[in-house]
Parts: sequence; C-alpha cells; structure tokens
Amino acid sequence: MDGGGRRSRSERAAGSRAATIQDVARLAEVSTATVSRALATPQRVSPEARARVAEAIAKTGYVPNTAARSLRSQKTHMVLVVLPDLANTFFSKILRGIEETLFEAGYGMIISDLDGSPEKEAHLSAFTAAGRVDGAILLNGHLFGQNRDEEGGSAPLSIPLVAICEAIPDARIPQVEIDNRVGAAGMIRHLASLGHRRIGYVSGPRGNILERERFQGYRDGLAAAGLAFDPDLVIPGDYTLEAGVAAGEAVVRGANRPTALFCTSDVMAIGAIRTLASAGLRVPEDISVVGFDDIEFAAVAEPPLTTVHQPRRELGQAGATALIDLLQGRKAPDRIRLKTDLVVRSSAAAPRRTMLKSAGLNA
Repeated sequence: MDGGGRRSRSERAAGSRAATIQDVARLAEVSTATVSRALATPQRVSPEARARVAEAIAKTGYVPNTAARSLRSQKTHMVLVVLPDLANTFFSKILRGIEETLFEAGYGMIISDLDGSPEKEAHLSAFTAAGRVDGAILLNGHLFGQNRDEEGGSAPLSIPLVAICEAIPDARIPQVEIDNRVGAAGMIRHLASLGHRRIGYVSGPRGNILERERFQGYRDGLAAAGLAFDPDLVIPGDYTLEAGVAAGEAVVRGANRPTALFCTSDVMAIGAIRTLASAGLRVPEDISVVGFDDIEFAAVAEPPLTTVHQPRRELGQAGATALIDLLQGRKAPDRIRLKTDLVVRSSAAAPRRTMLKSAGLNA
C-alpha cells in the first residue's frame, strides 16, 4: 500500500499471480540483474539498492526460485560445516563468524555433528559427493570426505575445503588456527611471575594436535621460567567437564599438590574448581586454577577464570572468507594463524607461602 492506501501497478499485478523478479525490479526501480545480485551476491550491491530490493520482495511476496538458479549454475550456494561435537559451547562464536561471512557473500550453511560416528561420516561423504554443497569447513581435525573409486580405492572429494581450529597435517587445503603453543607458554610464564614453582597441567585428548601444541607450550613456559618439568604434575584430560572434575579429585588426593593448575580448556578448569571447592580448597587462596579458550562462562565462573583468549569469531570469519575465495575462483592463503591474548582475572594469585613471606610472616 502507498500513503493513500492505493497499491502500485506492480503490487496489483503481483497480487493476482505469483510475483516475478520483474515485479520486484520495477518496484525497487532497479534492473533484474541487480535483484539477482542482491539475492546471490549481496556484497556486490549498494546498501541502498539492497534495501529497496528487500522492501520490494516484502511487498510483492516474491519467492526466489533457488532450485532453478542452482540447476542453471550447478551451484547450491550452501556450505557444509563439520563439527566434532555440537554440544560444545566453544564452537558458538566460531559458527557465528562463519554464518555472518557466508551470509554477506550469499551463501547458507548446513551444520553437521560427527560425534565420533563412522556412520555419520560415511553419510556426509555420500551427501557431499552428491553435490548437495559447494564446499565444506572442517572443525573436526581430519579430512572426512573420501569417495570409493571403481577399483575400491579412495579419493578425496573434489570440493573446496578449509580447516579451522585443528590443523590437519599434510592436508593441502587452507587452514586457520591459533598459536596454541605460544598461548600456553604465556600462561605458564604468567603463573611463574606470580611465584608459582609447582604448576600442574591437565591435558587434552591423547594424540590431538591442539594437545600436542599446548603441552609443548607448557614445557616452553617452564623452561623460560627456569622450572624443571615434573611428569607427576601432568594429569590426563579430554577437554570435558568430567575430566576437570577428575583432575580436581586427583589434586585433592595428591600428597604434594601443585600451587597452580593449568587446565587446557576452560570447561575442565571450571570442573576442577568445583571439585576443589567441594573439598574445602579455596581458589586462588589455596591453589590457583587457569584455563584456555575464554568461553562465555569463564568470566562468570566463581571465581572469574584467568585464561587464554581465542579469537573465535575471527577464526570463523577467516575460515569462511578463505572458502568463499576458493568458491569464487580466487586463491586463499595456505595457513592463517591468529594470535591469542592472556586474560587475567581472579582465579590465579601468588601462592600462599609467597604471600605470607612477602608480609614478613612464616608459612
């Protein structure tokens, strides 16, 4: 309706039949090519034109025939995003960064949670081979897509792929990650600067590339502070809350407990703090606990968690941008490595013996 309650000729025509792209173009006062670009590649259309097209679509009720467009271009304008565990809140900001970037370029996304299931992996391989998506972003740490050739061998799927977070050794695809080793080393140096000399380490899953890098960073940080590595201070974990609870129990049972505990995920750190508090140990007065990731709950934990911040939204944006480059025929960087930041909160402090000594008291 216009201001006088009358409908335009385009709106009246659209009201008696299915609206067409020509109806939208006339109402928005742009060409049909501009309408197509606004729908498929909105970044190529001015914000003003996009707004007029969107308003015209709303008024006419035009429904883009994406199926026909896909058949003509042999493109789906959809991207598969593969997660190892959808329930893990760590991935929320990464997904947001991916979705924002894909949307701006005219792509949608399908999220799949492998959950360690070979059946799901086989299904995704078949789904991708059938041309249901134009490309994939992998956060699961390995190349899942393998087709069986006529001789029974396997060959990688022929769609553009990008890996985020977990680098995939020897994979010739763009990979976006953070410097886990440097981030972990920085945390250990911070704890050492507070006066800690016995710093425990709660690991990630054995064989995981993130775990290997963070453990090496732990060793680097100890060496930089002049501290000897003690294997008795290493507690196995797997980035889950249950592993953090178990780590806390191991610390409580230990005869010579550490003065600080570096958990290689925030979720484990939160689990450890809960267990330590249940046993009557105060954080950070009796033992400092720190994490890695800076998930949303880190800032509201009790006490707020000192941790290593990962730029998760930027990871998602960088990975999606690299994939879009490949999809649109441009070259993408082979390796993108983003920096981490140390976030100091109140879960770490000088060990109690050090504080008493600085006050002129005996421990």
